[in-house]
Amino acid sequence: MTADDERFMRLALDEARAAASEGEVPCGAVVVCDGEVVARAHNRRETDADPSAHAEFSALVEASRTLGRWRLTGCTVYVTLEPCLMCAGLMVNARIDRCVYGASDPKGGALGTLYDVSHDERLNHEFEVTSGVLADECADELRRFFRARRKK
Repeated sequence: MTADDERFMRLALDEARAAASEGEVPCGAVVVCDGEVVARAHNRRETDADPSAHAEFSALVEASRTLGRWRLTGCTVYVTLEPCLMCAGLMVNARIDRCVYGASDPKGGALGTLYDVSHDERLNHEFEVTSGVLADECADELRRFFRARRKK
């Protein structure tokens, strides 16, 4: 983990908190290219009634639009929760260089927990993964959200 990893994950955490304030599961993401944030997003599945509106999925789409290209070579995705199969698959297809995530997802993690899409030799692209960056803070956001929801 680098100082930049922590700095960018804090921005993803800001996005996660924005999601929680909107009643969405607190997951946030930023996409960084050449040391600059080119996209940021948070979960909006409920708000948009869209099953693909995961934080990292939306951030990758925004990054492609911002950069004017679908190949996101040179980009790193920072996300507070380990990506699911859909989002990990999009990372393969977008040709990202790296994904950095906070909390592991024991129910759906596709970058090492249940699956490892990032290093599957059968696929046409592999990318580096750094896990556990600010993991406790990322997991705490999720715990707080679901604890509050259960109380209601």
